[in-house]
Amino acid sequence: MNIYSFLSSAATVLAFLSFLGIVAWAYSSHRRAAFAEAANAPFALPDETDVPMGNGAEPQS
Repeated sequence: MNIYSFLSSAATVLAFLSFLGIVAWAYSSHRRAAFAEAANAPFALPDETDVPMGNGAEPQS
């Protein structure tokens, strides 16, 4: 029973260290450009009013 307790504790510590590693990777300065690009992605899409309707109908306001 002692070995299972040790393995459980070791697994918990490894999972926590993995979590801290992922958090450190996500907030590192190397990811700053990717975060800036992702933050501006919704603004890069065309507006719905700029897209032609295709069926000749006027857009409703």
